[in-house]
Amino acid sequence: MSRLTALSASLLTALLATSGALAAEIPLDQRRSNNDFVSADTRAMQSDDTANPGMLAVLDGEAIWNAKGGGQSSKSCADCHGDAAVSMKGVAARYPAFSAVLNRPVDLEQRINLSRTSDQKAEAFAFESKELLALTVYVAHQSRGMPDAVEETAQTKPFIEAGRTLFERREGQLNLSCAQCHDENWGKKLSGSIIPQAEPTGYPIYRLEWQEVGSLQRRLRECMYAVRAQPFDYGAPELVDLELYLMWRARGLPMETPAVRP
Repeated sequence: MSRLTALSASLLTALLATSGALAAEIPLDQRRSNNDFVSADTRAMQSDDTANPGMLAVLDGEAIWNAKGGGQSSKSCADCHGDAAVSMKGVAARYPAFSAVLNRPVDLEQRINLSRTSDQKAEAFAFESKELLALTVYVAHQSRGMPDAVEETAQTKPFIEAGRTLFERREGQLNLSCAQCHDENWGKKLSGSIIPQAEPTGYPIYRLEWQEVGSLQRRLRECMYAVRAQPFDYGAPELVDLELYLMWRARGLPMETPAVRP
């Protein structure tokens, strides 16, 4: 059980008792990376590739990128896409993105699996598996330092709005929304930790609490558990809509994968 999940209802309720009407969305010029809210030691760990434990997953992902996919096509990712440092540069900064195949947005993990099943003729990786996380970290790492470029288009707007609705909707036995913490109370402390703005530009991240790399969907599900709500299944459209809204909300901030968080 995570530290956040273990927080008592009374502690969360006391923190948010003064919340009134829903706060306005954080202005673009006031949006800050979650990296700004961690300790100096954690920031230093993230910025040093020799100390960042998430870089081990990047190396694993590179090996998977260059290995034959095990499907009927007998092709590797590199066979079609070449050098990921060139072909994947900026890709993660645009995800979740609209898929014409599914007629709705998909996140980067889902896009990788679509490529495995359609191009490599291989089985999809399981959500949160070591293989899928490693390949996602490797692809996302190629966009590190680039601005989040998720855009609102005619195709994505309805799904961004669906994600916004979920972000602002009270959930669970604690009757709390994402916005109450991350729009109304960011910068304040909860159980000794500073509440960030929930800008998801470092995923998949290495969390010291997890002692491993994990996806944004894993983190969102943890928050749902924390407010005593029933979390959506991995890959659920609702989670992808929420991911899309959060990435759109963080537009312009630099990508950081693999970020390191407490």
